[in-house]
Amino acid sequence: MSAERPTLPPVRLHTEAELARDALAAPLLARAVRLARWAGPDTRVGAGGELVDTQLPAAAEHLGLLADEDGAAEASEAWRLAVDTGLVEVEDPDPDADADADAEEGFLDDTEGTVTAGENLALLTGGSPQDVLAIWLDGLEAAHADATAPVFDDFADLVGEDGSIDFDALDWDPETEAEFLDGVLGNLYLLTVGQGAEDESVPLPALAASMIVPDDMGEPTDDILEQVSDAMMRLDDQFRVLEPIGIVEYRPVDESLLAEEGEESVPPADDDDVTRYGMVKLTPLGIYGIRARMLDAGVDAPAIGDLADKGADVLLSGIAYYPEAAARGEIELWLARHGAEGAAGELLDAARGEDPQAPLRRLHCQQALALVGADAEPAVRAVLGDPELGGLARVWLAERGAADVPAPSEAMIFWLAIDTIAAQLEADGDLEELQGLVEGLSGQHSGFFDEAWRVDHPATADVLEAMGRLHSDKKQAKDARKAAFKARSRAGSGS
Repeated sequence: MSAERPTLPPVRLHTEAELARDALAAPLLARAVRLARWAGPDTRVGAGGELVDTQLPAAAEHLGLLADEDGAAEASEAWRLAVDTGLVEVEDPDPDADADADAEEGFLDDTEGTVTAGENLALLTGGSPQDVLAIWLDGLEAAHADATAPVFDDFADLVGEDGSIDFDALDWDPETEAEFLDGVLGNLYLLTVGQGAEDESVPLPALAASMIVPDDMGEPTDDILEQVSDAMMRLDDQFRVLEPIGIVEYRPVDESLLAEEGEESVPPADDDDVTRYGMVKLTPLGIYGIRARMLDAGVDAPAIGDLADKGADVLLSGIAYYPEAAARGEIELWLARHGAEGAAGELLDAARGEDPQAPLRRLHCQQALALVGADAEPAVRAVLGDPELGGLARVWLAERGAADVPAPSEAMIFWLAIDTIAAQLEADGDLEELQGLVEGLSGQHSGFFDEAWRVDHPATADVLEAMGRLHSDKKQAKDARKAAFKARSRAGSGS
């Protein structure tokens, strides 16, 4: 039942129904759906499935866009998404039809296919929320690929004499580009979820700097600042591509600012000015999508509710390092799934153990029992004599004002004190709170350190050593260190 610290903090996702509604409302997917319904037997597409140029004005008009270059580009983008997500199916043309004539004219790549409705089009309206989200995730993959695609300044310069494209001339590595964007999205996810900042936007300069500036660097060099500036411009283009699929709300870099400052690479320090360099915020759908991509990549990205159908041992182990609010949320969902009857006994059984995470399991077990309520009392009273759970049981009963609670022995009091501090140390809790706990527990018992070293707990020596570091009273700190030495000597002698 050992616990591992999750790579990322747990996230509370919106319901699948809410996320599916958001997905259907994403501008790019909504346009793709409209074009898929508009398309028919007369729709002309190229060999690669793209709408032919002569079809783009009609497609743009159907979407309510201007029949200009920008409208044609947006219509083409929406059509590509419809193809990539299976909203339309493009049947390749007969490869033998007029092949010789086309080859003679040099138009072999201009053969056209036919279009039919794809199976996924019906799923968007008649399928489950999971169906909708699966289709949307395919759309996210397509948008991600577009965002990391190379920009052609002059396509003609890339075409060789044999008609092939010289990708080396682009100085573009698709894996590097994808890794960079994934790293940025991962950092944005961590900033959003880890700091509880779901409603806050992140300045683009800060996001770019998170990928460029080394953690141990003090004042960034001019070269680093120039790299940050280049990364900002790169991200500005990429977020403009990603926003229509619904994963971010994006305020682009102020173009007039770029025109005024030219090659200026140092972002201003003033908050009002920083917003002009771009602001980005993950949407609930974006949190869901990026998490799904990270899970596919093997990253540990937990969500509250992941443990609801697991056993109590997996629950207590899984939430060992969760923040308090996230742990409570997971426990509430677990109890809702399992019911109060029998839950207390299962939780108490899972709280036993002498491994390093056992004190944390007992701490979370106590929190869970508080949520179970009065139904837990029989199971709690059944462990009053248990050396590991007896102290926990007495605390729980006393907090509920229960009658006939036997007084704990002195050995149990000291054992519970060591176990409580061990749990907080393992959780890396707030230093001031931990110091207050250490000084409070040692202050409640006269001669605490004269007795604490004798406690038969696996963490006794480590806890006393930590108390020696944390205690503000020099004499008490010294006594704690002496007690830690005695505890280690006792453990080494086996007495």
